[in-house]
Amino acid sequence: MKNYLNFETDIKNLENELEKLKDPFNQGGLSEVDTKKISKTQEELDKKLKTIYANLDPWQITLVARHEDRPKSKFFIDNLFDDFISLEGDRHYGEDKSVITGLAKFKNQSVLVIGQEKGENLETRIERNFGMMRPEGYRKTIRLMELANKFNLPIISFIDTPGAYPGVGAEERGQAEAIAKSIECCMKLKVPTLAVVIGEGGSGGAIALASSNKVLMLENAIYSVISPEGCATILWRDPKKMLDAAKAMKLSAKDLLELNIIDEVIPEPLGGAHRDRDLILRNVSNTISQNLDFFRGMTADEILNHRKNKFLQIGRSKGFVSNPESLSALQTKSFNFQEIKKFKKIIIFITGAILVLSIIALSL
Repeated sequence: MKNYLNFETDIKNLENELEKLKDPFNQGGLSEVDTKKISKTQEELDKKLKTIYANLDPWQITLVARHEDRPKSKFFIDNLFDDFISLEGDRHYGEDKSVITGLAKFKNQSVLVIGQEKGENLETRIERNFGMMRPEGYRKTIRLMELANKFNLPIISFIDTPGAYPGVGAEERGQAEAIAKSIECCMKLKVPTLAVVIGEGGSGGAIALASSNKVLMLENAIYSVISPEGCATILWRDPKKMLDAAKAMKLSAKDLLELNIIDEVIPEPLGGAHRDRDLILRNVSNTISQNLDFFRGMTADEILNHRKNKFLQIGRSKGFVSNPESLSALQTKSFNFQEIKKFKKIIIFITGAILVLSIIALSL
């Protein structure tokens, strides 16, 4: 059974009509298939899909990114990689099933694969903790990223989480420290790292694995510091203002590409990634292949500097740096001590004047 979003009512009606037309054993008994009407209805459906999905607002994009039928990390891992060997445990506490990790081959090239997994049904979603990683999950990925770095293996991460798990147990085991250590590890790696945001890229739970050389996003994915509902609750004390929050947060792939926070948008099939899984697999595969080729001739230091410069460049205008293309060493302005002395004298004079005026005011 297909699942539809609240703005897809017209699409649902057309698809139901199309299914009835394609089924000769309908309620009216055996009848001929009306191919002309089927073609006309299909054209209407395609037109409606194109119109709706070309004009999605940020909140609607958020709903598409959270669609329960949307392909998850496990789907991409199972279909894009060969000889996948799952590696588990953080060697300190236990196994976190909200993240799938292991060694695999991508087009005959050995890689480390990391995927935040939400689950496909209620049972697996509970088992996977709805994709919300705990500290042991981040420590597991740190252990394996360091292993990949040692053996010169590229790292490919699939990001899909509403955020890190905020439970008491997770906080007691050092959730914030684990996320910080994961970001630090990502930034120190000397192998190519690719992060693909396939659904939700929520808060520190996502950035812990997305501090990569290349951050790629599916067309209808989102990437933000907080959920729109959470932002609306904090700013307006009203979670129903999630549309205003989503617009202000610039969480869509299009907006983030314009802000140079991500590097590339991967096109989705018309109507979302869940409508044509074969096409989205080809698009993701081609994008990963092209980006791995980009780093093929680079040395370890060049890969490290590429990542460092990428993040140093975010939010900086050309006025802050002498060479925007190479930001490894930020330029600092040298101060003239004579100017500092003059400034100090001015402060002393103003302070003295305030004190005198205060004494006069008190004596009146």
